[in-house]
Amino acid sequence: MKKLFFATAACLLFGLGVSQAQETRDFDRWQIRLRGVGVVPIENADVSTIGGNVAISSQLIPELDFTYFFNKNIAAELILGTTKHKVSTTNSDLSAIGGSTNNKIDLGSVWLLPPTLTVQYHFHPTPSIKPYIGVGANYTIFYNENAGNTVKNVQYDNAFGLATQLGVDISISKNLFVNLDVKHILLKTDVNVDASNLATGLNIPAKVNINPFLLGFGVGVKF
Repeated sequence: MKKLFFATAACLLFGLGVSQAQETRDFDRWQIRLRGVGVVPIENADVSTIGGNVAISSQLIPELDFTYFFNKNIAAELILGTTKHKVSTTNSDLSAIGGSTNNKIDLGSVWLLPPTLTVQYHFHPTPSIKPYIGVGANYTIFYNENAGNTVKNVQYDNAFGLATQLGVDISISKNLFVNLDVKHILLKTDVNVDASNLATGLNIPAKVNINPFLLGFGVGVKF
């Protein structure tokens, strides 16, 4: 009898807790967004051997993200996307191998896969306009390096970076909304350029700050 009593009481308490949670929860657990994102590197580099700097192209890419709400204000967002960038050096000194002192060297292209996880705080100034701020971590994987036609090979080290975020969701119906989002990723990688085809044993190491802004606009659904 005692076991039956405690089992029944436990079921009632559990049911009451679920009922209260359902009654008091005034937010949706999940959001999924599809964005168009402009990836704009703010690049700078310390290039050994030949000096100069680096230039990295900007790109427009599609991006998918998933957001989970722990409560009305706190959420975590994971973004997924990949982007291809053209890379070159600028103002490089090739006088040691018979070139000029102000060269642009084509380093081909590279793909970046930068999964980024942020923790967000969402504000609720109105029922339909919900701005948020976020901070988190990024891990960028470099792949499909194409060295181009000038040097022999280019290698990039995968790297972690700090991500900050500012955005707003604007409701257009009960479950649909539009989104504006800006992220800044502090990303640094070590690069090694094998230019032994230009001069025997010529390797050009560099420390490259990419530090891109991700400027996003898209639509989302919440449930």
